[in-house]
Amino acid sequence: MLKVIKQGVLCSIQDAGRHGYRHLGVGQSGALDPTALKLANLLVNNNINDPVIEITIGLAEFEFSASTNFSITGGDLRAKLNSSPLYPGWRYFAKPGDKLSFATNHSAQRAYLAIQGGFAIEELLNAKSTDIQAQFGGFSGRALIAGDELSFPCNKVALKHLGAKQPEYANEVRVLKGPHCDKLPKGAFEHFLQTEWLISEMHSRMGSRLTANQTIKHNATISSQAVHPGVVQLPPNGHPIVLLNDCQTTGGYPIIASVISADLRLFSQLGSKQKCKFSSVSVSQAHQAMNKLNSHLAQFALANNNNIEQ
Repeated sequence: MLKVIKQGVLCSIQDAGRHGYRHLGVGQSGALDPTALKLANLLVNNNINDPVIEITIGLAEFEFSASTNFSITGGDLRAKLNSSPLYPGWRYFAKPGDKLSFATNHSAQRAYLAIQGGFAIEELLNAKSTDIQAQFGGFSGRALIAGDELSFPCNKVALKHLGAKQPEYANEVRVLKGPHCDKLPKGAFEHFLQTEWLISEMHSRMGSRLTANQTIKHNATISSQAVHPGVVQLPPNGHPIVLLNDCQTTGGYPIIASVISADLRLFSQLGSKQKCKFSSVSVSQAHQAMNKLNSHLAQFALANNNNIEQ
């Protein structure tokens, strides 16, 4: 068992998310950084989409009641096993009674914790992620709280020390031009690209609202239509909203841009008052960026498999 001693700001069970149900009004959920999810699982020889704990901001503490190998990826939330510092991108070994704690770090927002063999979580609609808004999936359909106990298989043999290089986090995000730019004021998309935005305090797993001294106010309207994570909506007040994994399935604000899939993970680490800029790319470049991420994961998986066989 892994017992939650301190729940922190927000800890939840997440995997790769629910796909194929948006037409029924069911959101995606899932880890905000799917690359970190997959690396965490690869480090402990799990299936790449096994559920992990997504730890937001930190200030959480857990206690192991059985031996196991575990890994931490994502941002550096200054984790410690008992009194020993731990670093993202590595796997470690815990014994019964060991305590794993996370502090906080102004330059990091989320870390991911994977356990060898995975957590025993019931699958719902082909996923084990927590949909916090709809209150289903994951662990009792909610964020973890103190006293919760998560089951996992005991592993008494410590694996060899192993780390994985994580793709860098950055505050420059690549986007595709949105479908409604012709309905917005002339030059709105260019203004969007040239502006240095700040992440406002209104950010969560649903989305991040951006603010700046000179916004893009408008009176354009569109019919409500399907939206998805990565869409950048532009309300009349001119403050863009980048939709994230827990976003709604439909929306009525014009779409000025869409964050490419490879870069949406960057918002897992962008918190309040952090700066953010956007650059425009082509569809071909977006595919290349995703292929580069997938190649990174494939190379590590190959190296790890060779390591296991030795």
